[in-house]
Amino acid sequence: MDGDPILFSFFLIFTSAAVLATIALLTRQPLILAYIAIGVLLGPSATSLISDPTLINSIANIGIIFLLFLLGLDMQPAKLGNMLKDALFVGLLSSAVFFGLGFGLGYAFQYTLTECVVLGIALMFSSTIIGIKLLPTTVLHHRRTGELVISLLLIQDIIAIISLLILTGGLFSAGGVTVIVQTVIALPLLILSAWLFVKFILLKLLAKFDAFHEYIFLLAIGWCLGFSELASFIGLSHEIGAFIAGVSVATSPISLYIANHLKPLRDFFLVLFFFSLGAGFNLAILGEILVPALVFTAAVLLMKPVVYRLLLGKISQTPSKSWEVGFRLGQISEFSLLVAFIAASRQLIGDNVSHVIQATAIITFLLSSYIVVFTYPTPIAASDKLRRD
Repeated sequence: MDGDPILFSFFLIFTSAAVLATIALLTRQPLILAYIAIGVLLGPSATSLISDPTLINSIANIGIIFLLFLLGLDMQPAKLGNMLKDALFVGLLSSAVFFGLGFGLGYAFQYTLTECVVLGIALMFSSTIIGIKLLPTTVLHHRRTGELVISLLLIQDIIAIISLLILTGGLFSAGGVTVIVQTVIALPLLILSAWLFVKFILLKLLAKFDAFHEYIFLLAIGWCLGFSELASFIGLSHEIGAFIAGVSVATSPISLYIANHLKPLRDFFLVLFFFSLGAGFNLAILGEILVPALVFTAAVLLMKPVVYRLLLGKISQTPSKSWEVGFRLGQISEFSLLVAFIAASRQLIGDNVSHVIQATAIITFLLSSYIVVFTYPTPIAASDKLRRD
């Protein structure tokens, strides 16, 4: 096809998304469903109009970075520190429980020992993008819920780094332990450097040039992406860097202005993320992996809310708040898709197991989104009564 393939791909994605999003809203369905459906329809498994979604997937990951930055803008550092301390017990124990669940189900389906370990790792984590996108950020009485969700996801992010080292064999290499030590040391140093830079440079620049709105917009994007890249460079994740960048500016009066003006940019990239999720799934082997994928899906949807309800109750959270956090985290993660990709590329798991993880991710994304959208306040709720941004 003549012309710019990226421009044509964007035309197909966003025009189709607009059409399907209209249908979804008319039928009171979550918009996420429309975005994933577009990926399936336009991707290699169906029409192949977009046969290589790799570049779009890379671009889409920027959406997650902006999402964490915006959530950080609404988090007060002192309260977040206390919440992380309270959530540590829940984060560690829940990850262990879900690892055991995935390993046990894999063993029941007679997968190899390595495949069972990979399945256990895949079930340990909840989706950052689902958990955060469906979370109201400006409703005062939901900030406690948001702090809990964010804290648990951040703890999981640290566990994910270690799990990835184990999966790739990096933990057992000569520098593996060094990497973990560097990670433990890097996080407080990253937080300190963010605080110093914001206090002595960033806030002074914002105060001096606050009349130039486009400058504030550019400075915010540069700070978010620059600090995200710094976090990745020292061994942490882009998401952690973006979140710390947001939290470091949260005490400034300008944080609300920045958050409001970056939301459209965030939403643009999130559409691409969900598209790439649908486009990456191979429908040809759906029949072979449907039964195990449905079993894993049922286990995740049933067990995650129950486990979080029980564990959060141990740290004095109310039953209603514990259930809400459990349902908001009642899916597996984008990291699970990365686990499947890396494990398959290193021939640690077969193609079927990789697609079991992918199918479980997609189905739990969809069904958990349905549950939250129709039950709890969200920015994309199906009813006006529950819609909160």
